[in-house]
Amino acid sequence: MLIVSSAEFRANQKTYLDKIDEGAEILIQRGKNKAYRVTPITEMDTVIPQDYILEPDEELANAITFDELLVGVKSDLKDIFQKRKK
Repeated sequence: MLIVSSAEFRANQKTYLDKIDEGAEILIQRGKNKAYRVTPITEMDTVIPQDYILEPDEELANAITFDELLVGVKSDLKDIFQKRKK
């Protein structure tokens, strides 16, 4: 484990990030009582994992369009507000 100051890390980011890519563990010391661990992220850390993204299929082809959805929502909202007035 390597501990470096935030100023040292900032001045030599490429060097330290390369070391992290090689498997080194680096802590960045910030002040007397704070330290941060730099950890590379993987595909599983992303918002949407790659295997979750599906290819278009027949179900998608049968789905309504955004414009069709918008017409239906506007109609539903109009009905809701008219029922409230009664």
